[in-house]
Amino acid sequence: MRTRAQWVIGVDEAGRGPLAGPVAVGVVLAPKGFDIKKAFPGVADSKKLSEKKREAIFSMLERWSDDDVRYAVVFASAKTIDGKGISAAIRESVAQGVRMLAPNARDGCVLLDGSLHAPAAYTQRTIIKGDATEPIISLASIAAKVTRDRRMKKLAQKYPVYGFERHKGYGTKAHYAALQQHGLSPEHRTTYLTNVLPRIQK
Repeated sequence: MRTRAQWVIGVDEAGRGPLAGPVAVGVVLAPKGFDIKKAFPGVADSKKLSEKKREAIFSMLERWSDDDVRYAVVFASAKTIDGKGISAAIRESVAQGVRMLAPNARDGCVLLDGSLHAPAAYTQRTIIKGDATEPIISLASIAAKVTRDRRMKKLAQKYPVYGFERHKGYGTKAHYAALQQHGLSPEHRTTYLTNVLPRIQK
């Protein structure tokens, strides 16, 4: 029987489905019993919030002065996703983020959204739609989403023809049109584009 949790970690990912850019795993650690909703008013599943609201909540997390509440966002690049597969890339990012914030696995519990899992040494619970029901997972989802969106905006400056700042790498009509005209960038996930590569490369 493991010791009673002294901290709780929330984990969620953003960017599993896009054609380009990294996948991001957000990890947030707080003391057991910490009131996430009170500390971060309006926290909710990142998909349910406006960009402005997500940015505001994430800014609160960035400015948080108490060392007891910490976060990390771990990226897996398009190259890593192509080489290892999206599931393995996310699994390794989850493990890296959790170990970064809580190297001692015995002192807490990890709550993960959807089908995510932490390393076996950690007490953990995977919760379907946990980003909507567990505030600490919601906060992790916001951290992952905001940080990834910022990364895509930077990539848009490097590869302006694709419109990454608008669609964040997802497969919109405009994105496919840009691929047809310009081909793939180094930030595109080739394995996600197998079916359309022949048309793009004509």
